[in-house]
Amino acid sequence: MVKADQVKRLREKTGVGMMSCKEALREAGGDLDKAVDILRKKGEAKAITQSGRTAKEGLVASYIHLGGKIGVLLEMSCETDFAAKSEDFKGLVKDICMHIAASNPLYAKREDVPNEVIAKEKEIFTAQVKGKPEKAVEKIITGKLEKFYKDVCLLEQPFVKNPDTTVKDLMVASVSKIGENIFIRRFTRYQVGEEI
Repeated sequence: MVKADQVKRLREKTGVGMMSCKEALREAGGDLDKAVDILRKKGEAKAITQSGRTAKEGLVASYIHLGGKIGVLLEMSCETDFAAKSEDFKGLVKDICMHIAASNPLYAKREDVPNEVIAKEKEIFTAQVKGKPEKAVEKIITGKLEKFYKDVCLLEQPFVKNPDTTVKDLMVASVSKIGENIFIRRFTRYQVGEEI
């Protein structure tokens, strides 16, 4: 029996989709290192081997949506100019820009969320679960925090064109396809009339 926390750890380590991680863990008898090897052999965990390489090339792209009411600027990095000019990379950049316009993420990844924001959210969640059994409180707060990350972190959001996959899954698949380390360096989203 594969446990959810094992799947989560393997997913964080490899960046591979949940179902692939679950299958690899089942095949490896629950051994995390063996599961990583299985994913690498299948080519799904290629992102691991790429992650140590420097990504100094890439593109800055813009996207304007809804008749000029929403605009996005995105800097996405890759390792070579060749990859940056490829149709696969350009298509990925365009898709990420459209996703940012539609989903309005505040941060690229959960590590970018400031500690004070997390502390404030935990304070709010704690107030919401007041009176619940003590054993359940921590689990509820952890669950609410995970949902918060999925709402505000670009890589954890369901991809707008295919909600069955996350933006991170899309990125990992693109790393395997393009064969280079790819990451989102920074982005900004503007909306007419929003408070500054």
